[in-house]
Amino acid sequence: MTESADTDGTVRTHDRVFHPKILTTLRAYDGRTFLSDLGAGLTVAMVALPLAMAIAIASGANPGVGLVTAIVAGLTISALGGSRVQIGGPTGAFIVVVYAVIADHGYDGLVIATFMAGLILLIAGFLRAGSLIRHIPEPVINGFTIGIAVIIASSQVADFFGLGVEGKMPADFLPKLAVLWEASGSVSVPSAIVALATLVMIVLFRRAAPKLPGLVVAVGLTSAAVAMFELDVDTIASRFGAIAPHLPFPSLPELSFDRIVELLPSAIIIAFLAGVESLLSALVADRMAGTAHRSNTEVVAQGAANCVSALFGGLPATGAIARTATNIRAGAKTPVAGIMHSLFLLAFMMFAAPLAGLLALPALAAVLVLTAWNMAEPQHFMSRIRTRRSDQLLLVMTLLLTVLADLTVAIGAGVAVGLMLRLRRRGTPEPDWQAPDR
Repeated sequence: MTESADTDGTVRTHDRVFHPKILTTLRAYDGRTFLSDLGAGLTVAMVALPLAMAIAIASGANPGVGLVTAIVAGLTISALGGSRVQIGGPTGAFIVVVYAVIADHGYDGLVIATFMAGLILLIAGFLRAGSLIRHIPEPVINGFTIGIAVIIASSQVADFFGLGVEGKMPADFLPKLAVLWEASGSVSVPSAIVALATLVMIVLFRRAAPKLPGLVVAVGLTSAAVAMFELDVDTIASRFGAIAPHLPFPSLPELSFDRIVELLPSAIIIAFLAGVESLLSALVADRMAGTAHRSNTEVVAQGAANCVSALFGGLPATGAIARTATNIRAGAKTPVAGIMHSLFLLAFMMFAAPLAGLLALPALAAVLVLTAWNMAEPQHFMSRIRTRRSDQLLLVMTLLLTVLADLTVAIGAGVAVGLMLRLRRRGTPEPDWQAPDR
């Protein structure tokens, strides 16, 4: 049995399939730690509130399901996960695949695929597959992450500029560009101003006051301006109606063997993305907080969270790197901070849901444009140029396949080619990556 010391002096066993970190951290829990976790939970909830709804809208879903996902899946990940400070919920990485599943199979199909993905992750965790993440080539991760960022940014152009797009936006990238070009003459000046103002304020708040929830302040200010001056700008309420002030009753759509077979490829992709991003987020958290996560426990928790999210009609969920980093910077000490984040979101849903209807869609589009920019990691552009030529080609190949084909093809081809290159070089897996901030 291999063991290593955690930062609290306790011993961590690597071969345990399921041992939630909360069981370790609560042994010496006290009031001072609770106050730190409470403050961090409130801070990250304020960040997650507009982001969860923006991700749901971009995925082709109702904004309310983004909140539901952040509440039920976020609580499950924190309660059962293998990281001290991981924050779970809907993330930008899922937008592409979720949008495609809803377009092809309806929202019921997405719920079934999410539940199946949860079962796949549960099996993977109990088979100790958590450590296999390090065998996925880094250029593949970077390639499809940048590709997803491109697709997310393109999907926000219509709301960012208030374009009058008729009908549902195509899921494929090139047809989407064609529709946006045709609608380019219908730019709404008020929408563009709201979006640009939100974008600028978020960036300024992050630089001038990084500890403040600048994202929610910026979205709140521009949305308040829309309401105060009665600007002709779409809001959540004007497009989607009111958000329900309660969680839905747990249920699953009707299942059949044919339906399961039809949705299996989508479920595998969702499971892959959830596993990869959650463990990347846990690695980032370890580097920032000086902790050590339990990879197999984390995978099991992600599986449980996606099953629970599906039962409540939510979106796929995983560890959210940007929200986890916010949690750490806000002073989180244990998984209780993540649980409090979910409870604060639940309280907002129950007592202040009408306020969410006032949020301006161009402001939320600005949030996702900035999210896409962070996912692309422009600060690492030069280091990627200096890598091996084969790694550069692998990144570009995965990126193009992600944008022009789909994630299934991109990931399958990228992993296959990457592993062949690795075998050819007779190299060893590299455990540490520069993970995307999203």
